[in-house]
Amino acid sequence: MATVVVMPQLGNSVESCLIVSWQVKVGDEIAENAIVCEVETDKASMEVPSTAAGTVLALLWDEGDDVPVKEPLLVVGAAGEDPKPALDAVGWAGKDGEGDAAPAPQPTEASATPEVAAQPAERAAATGAASPRARNLAAANSLDLGAVEEGSGPGGRVIERDVKEALTSATPAAARAGAHGAAAQGTGLGGRVTTTDLTAGPAPEAVAPTMPAARPATAVDADFPGPSEATQVKGVRKVISERMMNSLATSAQLTYTTTANAQGLLDLRKKLKNSDAALGMTGVTIGDLVGYAAVRAAAQNPSHNAHLADGVLTTFERVHLGFACDTPRGLLVPTVRNASLMSLREFSAVSKQLANEAIQGSINPDLLSGATFTVSNLGGFGIESFTPLLNVPQTAILGVDAIFPRVKVNADGSVGAEQRIGLSLTADHRVIDGADAARFLQDLVRFIEAIDITALG
Repeated sequence: MATVVVMPQLGNSVESCLIVSWQVKVGDEIAENAIVCEVETDKASMEVPSTAAGTVLALLWDEGDDVPVKEPLLVVGAAGEDPKPALDAVGWAGKDGEGDAAPAPQPTEASATPEVAAQPAERAAATGAASPRARNLAAANSLDLGAVEEGSGPGGRVIERDVKEALTSATPAAARAGAHGAAAQGTGLGGRVTTTDLTAGPAPEAVAPTMPAARPATAVDADFPGPSEATQVKGVRKVISERMMNSLATSAQLTYTTTANAQGLLDLRKKLKNSDAALGMTGVTIGDLVGYAAVRAAAQNPSHNAHLADGVLTTFERVHLGFACDTPRGLLVPTVRNASLMSLREFSAVSKQLANEAIQGSINPDLLSGATFTVSNLGGFGIESFTPLLNVPQTAILGVDAIFPRVKVNADGSVGAEQRIGLSLTADHRVIDGADAARFLQDLVRFIEAIDITALG
């Protein structure tokens, strides 16, 4: 009997997966553990292996479908085997509840019904098979869509490109008019002959052809607004959008900014970079050092290392640090669990491993949640100040800005310059007052400016 392969649960918090692309098609012979499709959760993208070997008998979903975990995904069995008994055995009623095991085959030209096989122009006139942009462009230029004999879209559909071509060349109606001796001057754009002109009969011979009137300055530009592309917001991008709106709508966010002397960061980073590779510290970055200092500050300020949900404030003894990670699929926030229990070397190594997995799309979705405090670092992009949004239900998030020179007055009255790093703290004012946020930043500045000592902790 055929085997039904289901959508696996790719993490404890995952409820459904979006099919990005199928890697197999009906009729393919596959081995057990062969990759059948690429899927995307609300946090990461992954590949799904087959749990059975054989011939692919049916693909139950289309690319772009959001499939609940544990739902039938495809059917594998012997070549020519009917997949329906296997689907009936698991109670599959189709993705729409109608028992469809695969998309219905599209009719070929040879098997098309008489209505489908009708002339394209007649089909367009009868069914309006023209895209909205094509109809708008035709209407703006007084072009009869019936004059477009063949559309280049799917199934002969008239699309915007077809209308543009009709506007820049003699229309089929004009060609027919010339063949039958009808008037060469019509009522269409630029004097083109339309089907309306053909049914009205030949124009009086006494009326001499005239040059088309000059195009007024207010005329509609046929190329307006120019090329564009519409993309459905889905997957990770949709989740980010919804979470950001929810963050702003459900919390009282206020951002506080300050700076810290960055010379200690720069000196320690240089020293670690040139250290013995056997010590495992050469890869420690400025971002690692600031993140490590932020963990120490969050541990000393419980209201910042907390969740606020349904009117209940939960503070955490340990700091589980989330960090914003720029990936090809959008913003992800991996969590360094138990960051407050780690050494600097361990913290740096775990952060890099999580970042690499997030960028590659192979991170466990469970490691993209559970943070108690978050850091977002835009300093590498030269940003000197910004307003990070809370990752609710967290009560605070730290934005790390660029290092930049600032003028300072020395004790002897001379003027010099020092390197400063910008810090932007966003806090939920429902539980964190301004003075509390200021104290957090004071602690953070102290940890950063004495980073060599902080790293020993």
